[in-house]
Amino acid sequence: MVSVQIFGIKNSQPTRAAERFFKERGIQLQFVDLKIKPMAHGEIKRFIDRFKLPALIDTESSAYVDAGLKYMRLSDTELLDRISRDPKLLRLPLVRFANKLSIGHDEASWKAMLAS
Repeated sequence: MVSVQIFGIKNSQPTRAAERFFKERGIQLQFVDLKIKPMAHGEIKRFIDRFKLPALIDTESSAYVDAGLKYMRLSDTELLDRISRDPKLLRLPLVRFANKLSIGHDEASWKAMLAS
C-alpha cells in the first residue's frame, strides 16, 4: 500500500488539516515534522522542480515578514538554508503521494491524488 508523506509542523493548522483529510479516508500516513527533521535535499528538490522555489515560500506568513525577507534579495542557496532553519517560511503542508505533489492546503489536489 502506498502511503502519503506529509511534511509540516505539528502546530500548523494546514498541516493538521492534511493529516485529518487523509486519515478520514483511511490512507496510511508518514508525517515528517520539519521542526525536528529538515527535508532531505533530494526531497525538497522534487518540490522545487515541480513548483519552483518561490512558490514554496509563504510570503504571507509572520515568519517571512518577521525575518524581513520581503525586502531582502537572497540566492536560492541562502533561501534554502533559511528554510531548513525555519520551516515556517514554507507553504505548509508539503504532501507527496507516489509521484504526485502538492503544497499548502489544497484539498482539490489531495482528492486528485487519491483518484489516480
